[in-house]
Amino acid sequence: MTAAGRSGRYGRRRDQLAALGWLVLVWNLLWGKFSVGNLVGGVLVGGAVLLFFPLPPVSFAGRLRPRALLVLAGTFVVELVSASAHVAAIAVRPGYRPRGAIIGVRLRVRTDLNLALTAELLSLVPGTLILEVDRDAGILYVHVLDVRGPADLTGSRDRVLAVEERIVRAVGSDAELRQLTGGTP
Repeated sequence: MTAAGRSGRYGRRRDQLAALGWLVLVWNLLWGKFSVGNLVGGVLVGGAVLLFFPLPPVSFAGRLRPRALLVLAGTFVVELVSASAHVAAIAVRPGYRPRGAIIGVRLRVRTDLNLALTAELLSLVPGTLILEVDRDAGILYVHVLDVRGPADLTGSRDRVLAVEERIVRAVGSDAELRQLTGGTP
């Protein structure tokens, strides 16, 4: 067996053990206490989950950039609070019927990790919901709330692309950064 084959298998095993550890932790948190029985049950349930529902390998060729991670987290919190206030205002406004729209946004970086992270961050913000992900074309189909006209549609697309850009700047590779900027990172 080659060294590359051994390191690939080792990496996969390491990822599976990390996933099993998280599943055991979640199992014990759900039960509300750590005990030998819960640990054994967590290992059995977690092992069954990993055996019957194996996770596809997700490659990470990027690098973590602390400053960009802080920008990503801070901006996300601001958007979360702002969108929550906006949706709450819509909910208590008498007689107002907001219009929604479904938009398709083609992401510039089409890696599985980027698609997943962008979709996740968008889904966590009130007023937006991911309806579908076209993995091959790199398109997210997003339902947005309170669309009054074409300017709101353009603004929503721009917000999706801004989230993608912050994610790539925080965890993307240099090649992915070049895809965003069309040149040097």
